Amino acid sequence: MKEYKYKINGNEYTVAVGDVEGNIAKIELNGTPYEVELMDQPKVSKVVKRVAPAATETATVAPKPASKKVAAAAGDFVIESPLPGTIKEIYVKEGQEVKASDVVCILEAMKMGNEIHAGKDGVVKSINVAKEDSVLEGTTIMVIG
Repeated sequence: MKEYKYKINGNEYTVAVGDVEGNIAKIELNGTPYEVELMDQPKVSKVVKRVAPAATETATVAPKPASKKVAAAAGDFVIESPLPGTIKEIYVKEGQEVKASDVVCILEAMKMGNEIHAGKDGVVKSINVAKEDSVLEGTTIMVIG
């Protein structure tokens, strides 16, 4: 769960955001759990972390449906949203070569535009968001190969 602290009209609130499944978000507000129904379901990109290939082992838990995963090949670099916000501009296209210092998009958070850099020289393999998409911290923005 990601935890955020807010002050509204002089009152302090601690909000922990958990899983979002469909249009239901599980949160805790000052330690009290709630299930919140989202009125307009946001387009959510799935989070992919770069992992080293693991040794083959027998699975004891049924795998999740493939439609809920965004796959990245070994050696790919995943650009994730560093904080919640809205994608305001996307400056690259799939298949485009980029340098590590290139700005690939602008993420607006708290009324400020944040430049998101490629972070690695390579080719844009996939763009997992669109302009004006709302993203959570850790959401996969794009994959560089």
